[in-house]
Parts: sequence; structure tokens; C-alpha cells
Amino acid sequence: MENCIFCKIIKGEIPCSKVYETDKTIAFLDISPVNKGHTLVVPKKHAVNILDIESNDLNAVSDVVRKLAPAIKKAMNADGLTITSNNGQAAGQVIMHSHIHIIPRFKEDGLKLWPQGEYKEGERQETAKKITILID
Repeated sequence: MENCIFCKIIKGEIPCSKVYETDKTIAFLDISPVNKGHTLVVPKKHAVNILDIESNDLNAVSDVVRKLAPAIKKAMNADGLTITSNNGQAAGQVIMHSHIHIIPRFKEDGLKLWPQGEYKEGERQETAKKITILID
């Protein structure tokens, strides 16, 4: 974790535009925002992503997201919010420290959702079964 930029921000080694902080989390403005007000909510305890974050840290992050979302929407006069987390490089995760993005959205901001597909006959049920048998 010594080279993790978010761990360095948490330790105060790198400055940030802090929005909110608790004993378990820190929230700050993204340095490359999708839209102004784009905020990251980060657990203070290092975890790579949703696959290895401890439940109590994820709950703390979720509580902060829920607290900040309406404030960010109102402060930025946004029409909506995208709240997301990229998990793994293939999903677009750049910093390997778990975090959630709160992105103010505007009707005419030009951002699109990802392309959507369709399942073939029977494929949806087969996919659901593959997932459910692995849940513990």
C-alpha cells in the first residue's frame, strides 16, 4: 500500500480537496472530474475493491455516499447523480484502492450509459443459475 495514492491522501502525504471525513472514510473531489463536484468516497483501510473490502468498511462508505449524494446534487444544481464503483482493470478501475464515485449529472452533459445487449433463448436463466450456485 506504500505506493497507493489514496493511502497517501489518507495519511496527508498528498493534498486533496476534502469534502467530508469520518474515522473510517474520507471523501474528496476527483482531480479529473467527469463533471464539477465529482466526489470520491474512500475507506481509510486499504482494500483493492468490492471483492476484498471488509463489510464494516463498505457499510461506512455507503453511509457517507448516502449522506453526501443529496448535498452534492443540490450544491451543483445537478439533475441527477451517477453513483458507481469500478472493480478491476477490465471494469475501468485505475486506482487499486476501493472507492465510490458520486458524479453530478445534467440533462445535456452528453454522457451516455454503456451499451446494452440481449440474452439468447434460455441464456438468462442459465446465467442466473451459474451465479446463484456460487453464492455462499
